[in-house]
Amino acid sequence: MKNIWKKITVAALLLFMSYVTTALNPVLAQTPQALYDKAWKLIDTKFVDQTNNNQNWARWRHKYDSVIKTEDDAYVAIDSMVSSLNDVYTKFLNPKEYGEENDSIQGSLKGIGVQIGVRDGKLLIIAPLEDTPGEKAGLKAEDEILEIDGKSTKGITVDAAADKIRGEEGTTVELLIKRDKEENKIYKIKRANIELKSVSTKIPKYAKLSPNVGYIRLSSFISKNATMEFQNALIQNRDKDGIIIDLRSNPGGLLTNAIFIADMLLDGQTIVSTVDREGYKETQKSTQRVITRQPLVVLINGGSASASEILSGALKDNGRATIVGKKSFGKGLVQEINKLPNGAAMHITIQKYLTPNGTDINKKGIEPDIEVDITPEDIKAERDPQLQKANDILARGTRAARGK
Repeated sequence: MKNIWKKITVAALLLFMSYVTTALNPVLAQTPQALYDKAWKLIDTKFVDQTNNNQNWARWRHKYDSVIKTEDDAYVAIDSMVSSLNDVYTKFLNPKEYGEENDSIQGSLKGIGVQIGVRDGKLLIIAPLEDTPGEKAGLKAEDEILEIDGKSTKGITVDAAADKIRGEEGTTVELLIKRDKEENKIYKIKRANIELKSVSTKIPKYAKLSPNVGYIRLSSFISKNATMEFQNALIQNRDKDGIIIDLRSNPGGLLTNAIFIADMLLDGQTIVSTVDREGYKETQKSTQRVITRQPLVVLINGGSASASEILSGALKDNGRATIVGKKSFGKGLVQEINKLPNGAAMHITIQKYLTPNGTDINKKGIEPDIEVDITPEDIKAERDPQLQKANDILARGTRAARGK
C-alpha cells in the first residue's frame, strides 16, 4: 500500500462530508471585513457552479461593509452570503465548529456517541455508535429527539442540536425520545470522551451468519484510522469464503479513506472520477495491490452517503460486489475545506463525482442490485432481512463452488 500515495491525485485529496486537508501555513489574524472578503473570494474562484446559483456574485462583496464591526458580525454575514448559493454542503464553520470537526478526524469527541439528522422537520438519531453512552443507554436508530435538556427541538438545525448534546466528559444531557408507538421517555445520559471506531467485526446479536461468512461494519470514513482498521478487519476475515461489508447509515467522511479501502478490494480498475467547474475530468484507478479477492456483498440504505457511495459504486460498477438493501442517499458532490483567518473555515462544493460507469448519482443515489426492505415489524422483532439476504448470497455461492 506504500505506493498508493503516488497514485492519489489532487482531486483524491479532497474530502467528502465536509472533511478535507488544510493549508500547512498558519493563517494570520485579520479584520472582520477581511475575513468576509476572504470567504467571498474563495466562493468566487472555487464554487462548482460558476453562476453561483444564477446571481450576480459581485453584489455580495461589499454588501455588509458598513455593518461588519466584529468577528460575530462577519460570521452572520458569511452565513447569509453562503445561503444564497442554495447548496447545503457549502457552509461556514466558526472556530468552535471547525475545532470539533478536527476532533472527529483525529478520532475522538466528547458527547454521547450518536449520529443525528433532520428529516421532514424531525430531529432523528441516525445511529448510535457502538460501545458509547448513547448505545448503552438504549438509544436506537430512527428515535426522534423531541427535547434536549427540556427544550423543544422543533425547527432546530443539526449543528445546533449537536452543540447542545455534546459537552464536557462527566456531565449529563437529558433527551426526550419518541419511538414508534411507545410512550415518550426521558433518557439521562452521561457524556464521555468518545474514541471513534470506524470498523467493527462484531456480528449483531440477532444475526444468523454462516460460519464461512465474514462481517465488517464500516460506520464512518471520517477518522484518519479508518483505513488501518478496515485492513485489519480484512486480515481477521481472511479465512472466510466471503465477506459482508455493511455501509448502512454510513454518512461518509474522507475521500482518501474511500479510495484506500477501494484499492484494497479492486485490481487496477477505476474507483471514481471527478469533474470540476471547468468541466475537467480526472479519474482515479486502483493500484493493482489488491488485498483480497474474496466474494463480497455490500449493504447500503438511505443513510449511506458520500464516501459510502464512492465505495459501493466502485464495487458495483466493476462487478466486484453484489449490492443489497435500499437506494443510497445521493450525495455526488465533493467539498473542499478552506481555512479562514482567526480559526474559522468554510466548506465549498468544488466538484461532482462520477462512478466508474460515468454515472452521476447526485440526488439519485446508488441502486442496489437486490432491493430488500426492513419493516417496523422487523425492527421490533430484531430481524435484519438485509443482512440475512447478504449471508444467503455468499453461503449459496460457496455451496455452488463446492458442488453442493
